[in-house]
Amino acid sequence: MNRRSWLRNTGLLTAASMTGPAVQSGPVADKPVLKIAHITDVHIREGDDAPNRFKKCLHDVVKHKPDFFLNGGDSIHAADYKDVTRETMLGYWKLWDECTAQLKGYEIHSCIGNHDPWWAAPSKEDEMYGKDYVVKRLKTPGRYYSFMKKNWHFVVLDGNNERVSLDEEQYQWLEADLAALAPGTFVLLMSHYPILGATPMLAGGGGHSDYKKLKNLFYKHRDKVRICLSGHQHLQDHTDYNGVQYCCNGAMSGFWWGKGDAESVAPNYYQETPPGFAMLELYADGRVINTYHPHRY
Repeated sequence: MNRRSWLRNTGLLTAASMTGPAVQSGPVADKPVLKIAHITDVHIREGDDAPNRFKKCLHDVVKHKPDFFLNGGDSIHAADYKDVTRETMLGYWKLWDECTAQLKGYEIHSCIGNHDPWWAAPSKEDEMYGKDYVVKRLKTPGRYYSFMKKNWHFVVLDGNNERVSLDEEQYQWLEADLAALAPGTFVLLMSHYPILGATPMLAGGGGHSDYKKLKNLFYKHRDKVRICLSGHQHLQDHTDYNGVQYCCNGAMSGFWWGKGDAESVAPNYYQETPPGFAMLELYADGRVINTYHPHRY
């Protein structure tokens, strides 16, 4: 199927340069009830002065005075490759802990990226094998979970399953989780992978294969679901569909902390997207604004 047919069949409306919902007009006069920092694809590692650069980035994020952090996954560089040793993987996590120590006092709610789990353990019984160890290192309640802040409900998903999707157990949990919400509650969802958007066509990483199933569920709860955050692609994109914003924010690491390649329009960029982070403003009436901030490190 070619690109034009795919766009026609999915009905996507994309607005990559937008920082707020397409339906919003006029000035925002009232104050948000929450300000959230979204960081993703840090890929922390030694080399290229990545740890010090990441610390400087976090210092800049804190200047925006977020209420808490959402971390979109791929926190560490690449533990998933078959030749990665235990020592290398543990070294990545040590760097992650050292860098994020400066965020003491802030909650960090994380999801699992495809590069976070270590699959090269001697056996599946090894305590460091797979996603359970990532959950332990990121100090999350589970591989997927939800929580409330003010009148906003936050859902963190695990798309690291067959064909990039929610497993059936997780999908049934999500159905029940959304159905149980009281009227006047608004929902922000975060997955490592884009659910809808332009970036899966521009980068090889791809997005959720169950996008249509999730789109239908969100439409059922269209009075509540407002925004889906993602990363993975290292590209920044804003898509609005059925009143839901799908914001794929760029990578904190840009071109994996490297200089770039022939497609990079400037040093450290991945294609046209600079390294950076996003700040979100959430309002009591369900409005949400996602603003991407490039960093200079």
